[in-house]
Amino acid sequence: MIVVTGATGNVGRSLVRTLAAAGERVTATSRGVSAADVPRGTRHHRADLTEPETLRPAFDGADALFLQNGGPSALLLDPHAILGLAKAGGITRVVLLSSQGAATRPESASHGGTVRAIEDAVRQSGLDWTILRPGGFHSNAYAWAESVRTRRVVAAPFADVGLPMIDPADVADAAAATLRRDGHTGRIYDLTGPALVTPRRAAREIGDALGEPVRLEELSRAEARALMTRFMPEPVADTTLDILGSPTPAERRVSPDAERLLGREPATFADWAHRHAAAFR
Repeated sequence: MIVVTGATGNVGRSLVRTLAAAGERVTATSRGVSAADVPRGTRHHRADLTEPETLRPAFDGADALFLQNGGPSALLLDPHAILGLAKAGGITRVVLLSSQGAATRPESASHGGTVRAIEDAVRQSGLDWTILRPGGFHSNAYAWAESVRTRRVVAAPFADVGLPMIDPADVADAAAATLRRDGHTGRIYDLTGPALVTPRRAAREIGDALGEPVRLEELSRAEARALMTRFMPEPVADTTLDILGSPTPAERRVSPDAERLLGREPATFADWAHRHAAAFR
């Protein structure tokens, strides 16, 4: 039995479906998961990562765990408690969805320090562990959906700075590979897409998917910060803007790890845009 936390998120949802289609027994967990969110015959259990005891019933009788790092709730997690309960329930293998920032932004509490502490807990857990470190996701482009639908505009800073974003579905498939196959214990994988994608290129490829032009409206850093701090803390916005505007060489590197795990080249942003074009119509 494989327990998938964050099962209604953009990685967890795909992972549950991939594992179920491969014939694995799965327990899908999240705060609000329901039968409608999972394939027929898949077990689901409502649980909150910030309240470890709620996970105990999901862990009983399982042997593997996909642990997402909590995202916005990461600061509230007690990873040692979660992993202790997992071990007590019979789990022997854990795959952690971490973040590239654990290595590239160690000075940032939001992007590096907190996720690195969760990684450390996983490494110290006594379980067989694997850590996945994706950078940005193609699905971050959903932030532009309303402006594209209403004005055919992508508003973004740093129009010509590229990052090797990855399709969340490819992260899910990489996670499935590490959960289902041996040989990944003690490994850390950097997951990226196959090429650097700039906001200008993303706007063009969303337009190609829609069959009509999408214009790029370049924001200043100050304008972008004002928008971002409406829904995220200022330090998080500042570090995010640092990554978007002045990425380190490691953050711009196209890693071969995703292709090795998938056995194919990961999807391009254009692939993702065509599959999700309905969100921008």
